Amino acid sequence: MSSLVRFLFPRLDIRGAFVRLDDVWQSMRSGRAYPAVAESLLGELAATIAIIAGELKGQGRLTLQLKGDGPISLLLVECDEELCLRGMARAGNCPQDAPVAELLGVGSAGSGGDAGEGQLVLTFEREAGFYQSIVPLAGETVAEIFTNYLTQSQQQDGQLFLAADANAAAALLLQKMPGADSLDADGWRRLTSLAGTVRREELLELDAASLLLRLFPEDAAGDEEAGLLLFPERTVSWHCPDNREKLAAMIKSWGREEAEAILAEQGVIEIQDEISNRVYRFDAEAVAEIFDPADGN
Repeated sequence: MSSLVRFLFPRLDIRGAFVRLDDVWQSMRSGRAYPAVAESLLGELAATIAIIAGELKGQGRLTLQLKGDGPISLLLVECDEELCLRGMARAGNCPQDAPVAELLGVGSAGSGGDAGEGQLVLTFEREAGFYQSIVPLAGETVAEIFTNYLTQSQQQDGQLFLAADANAAAALLLQKMPGADSLDADGWRRLTSLAGTVRREELLELDAASLLLRLFPEDAAGDEEAGLLLFPERTVSWHCPDNREKLAAMIKSWGREEAEAILAEQGVIEIQDEISNRVYRFDAEAVAEIFDPADGN
């Protein structure tokens, strides 16, 4: 089961979260043919957005995009307050050991001949409207990119550790709270140093409690007031609903003349939904139903 666990070291005023995606990650990559490195980065991004979405208050949806002019032109993941997640990538031939900046074309010549300017785009949608933040990519890895972004946006020191393979994707986040230095002047340095020793196998295979006790045996020991407080585990789910009705509404917005012109040329209107990895087909009968529904609406 894919899950998110938030935690707190009360005597250090350091908090964090751990997410591991297994069945959700398997659903996201099923039927795709991404290059291995693009798939790995998508897994890391999926684990990252689950951690960020775990902080949402009230209804809303987060979308994270890493965009550039390189072999990987887009990494996109979405997650709502219920931790329902989905995602996709657009990628061509990718050098296996290339840094993220090269894969996204950051700093290299883009399609227009200018230096590539990769972007991190975060969009938060809710009924009252939406908020969007667009910043240049800064970092050699997905973990560095989001460590920098979260530290700047939340005005708190943070460290993010990520891993992904064909079976799972995981993220561990540590954040320094305002009272940390007064409680233990060495606490933040000590925990981040220990966290830096984490192995990818530990992130991908251990549950939250086992991982934290292994990494921080002294600071996590004791009762809740003295050691480690684990908050209730939350389930992360794969969520890719059928969009046929929305696409039918889109076709209707084109107008009958344009829709029938496409039918005359191609025999069918075919629309690929990349994020859900589905292809929707509307034949002549389906298009007629869009403009002249049987119920008269």
